[in-house]
Amino acid sequence: MRLELGTPVVCAGDVVGEIADAVIDPETLRLTHVVVQTGDKQARLVPTELLTDGRDGEREVSLTCTLERLRELESIRGFAFVRFDEFPTSDAESDVGIEDMFAMPYYESGEFGDYAGEFGSSVAVTYDRIPKGEVEIRRSSAVVSADGHHLGRADGFVLRDGKVTHVVLERGHWWWTRDVAIPVEAVEVIETDSVTLNLSKDEASALPAIRAHRRPFS
Repeated sequence: MRLELGTPVVCAGDVVGEIADAVIDPETLRLTHVVVQTGDKQARLVPTELLTDGRDGEREVSLTCTLERLRELESIRGFAFVRFDEFPTSDAESDVGIEDMFAMPYYESGEFGDYAGEFGSSVAVTYDRIPKGEVEIRRSSAVVSADGHHLGRADGFVLRDGKVTHVVLERGHWWWTRDVAIPVEAVEVIETDSVTLNLSKDEASALPAIRAHRRPFS
């Protein structure tokens, strides 16, 4: 089974969102959950037991649960204002997964009274809470060679019985890209938002593409 990040998700016959991220046990390399970005802008942690292949000929993944069951799954996304040197922290039950940081606008003194200037030293952060000990990979997660070169971004995974056998790397620039299936034996370490290989840049570049495609114009 090939799991592509960004694939539409169908529940009870209707498209309800897309697969935004994958949550993986880095020790066993087993896919444990996917993060489904639903139409109500919630990021729901869905166990892999609820996933099945989509309809024939369609690029989609289906859920075996009801829409009500999907809505019962809590959103894992949090939001916080923090200083530049602060970060969301893990707790006893969960780890911090994917984070996105947004700088607050700076305002001249007086526009917000005594509070002006605080905006210049703070950032807004969105972050995911994922199961303890696991990692989260999104479509923009970097894939890096053993000699420190950025090779491209993670596009998905090839699975067998729920375990990752290949990481699908998207390489290319501007209009044309190609997908390369990296064997899991070539993965040195997988961490939240990054995959590091035990291959050099030249060795990784020699791997054959499994698909080439053209990016649509926006």
